[in-house]
Amino acid sequence: MSIASTSVTSGRRAARSVVTDTAFVAVLSALVVAGLVVGSSSLTPADVVATLFGQGDAKMQLIVFELRMPRVAAALVVGLCLGMAGALAQGFARNPLASPDILGVTSGASLGAVAAIVLGGGTYAVASTLSSIGIPLAAIVGALAASAAVYGLAWRDGVESYRLILIGIGATATLGGITSFLVARAQITDAAQAAQWMVGSLSGVSWASVWPAALALLILAPVALSQSRNLDIAQLGDELTVGLGVRIQLHRLLLLFVATVLTAVAVSASGPVEFVAFVAPQIARRVARVSRPPLLASALMGAIIVLGGDSFARAVAPGLPVGVITVIVGAPYLIWLLIRGRHKETTA
Repeated sequence: MSIASTSVTSGRRAARSVVTDTAFVAVLSALVVAGLVVGSSSLTPADVVATLFGQGDAKMQLIVFELRMPRVAAALVVGLCLGMAGALAQGFARNPLASPDILGVTSGASLGAVAAIVLGGGTYAVASTLSSIGIPLAAIVGALAASAAVYGLAWRDGVESYRLILIGIGATATLGGITSFLVARAQITDAAQAAQWMVGSLSGVSWASVWPAALALLILAPVALSQSRNLDIAQLGDELTVGLGVRIQLHRLLLLFVATVLTAVAVSASGPVEFVAFVAPQIARRVARVSRPPLLASALMGAIIVLGGDSFARAVAPGLPVGVITVIVGAPYLIWLLIRGRHKETTA
């Protein structure tokens, strides 16, 4: 391929990325207005837009800014974090199955948060420590510990994708079992609180839950975006990547750390909203028609899925957690992806 044709291809790819990001932002803007409209108090889209621009009365401002805005903001931040975390994990592993849900990161964050909820007031020293530092940090501690364990167990003179995924599946099952055990042994009030949190819901979320995740996103998103070029190079294979001067293991470790913290802060805000980190990058990759999940578009698609799912649930079945919606959508997609991969192998 000549230098001229390569330049044209890169230009087309950049143009498609801009169009995709712009389209996703437009959809997301419409969903923000829809999310502020849906609720027990009747407001029209025109009322919401007017209130956002300072034209609404006191009642409208109370409903929009105090009652509904925290939930919409939480959905946005959680979706952005999960979408970007999924794109990072799938990008550095070069495998669509390598999402935080499957690598044990989400389960580790859930275990940390549930331990803080269930055992925080008890006599267990570790759980009391987790409780004292708060659920967000407890989720981060759990997620980092799970990631370190999975990465360490997968290490054999480097980390290969298939080994990382297999060990991640085992870690997810193990951590899920421990979490269930904690809930089963908890006091009934703590167990009820943990069980409600574990389904992944934005009901009752407040600004206090949004800020930690938003702050983490503001700090880590530029770090992730700065690694886009190395992610592109890594698609060429380990040998070529090393030959081009990329310290591949350090690169993977950095991306895994960023993906882990983004997942943990999202889980701490809403509970484990499953399959968003898995599905969003693959949808974004197909829409943008690129070889690996694009980071920004994946983050935007994650926000679209979470905000759209939560608004749909509030409109159709109030009280239904958004985590149930994403599982209903994501599980069939996972099955389809596995069947498609098997079909490719048999026809190759």
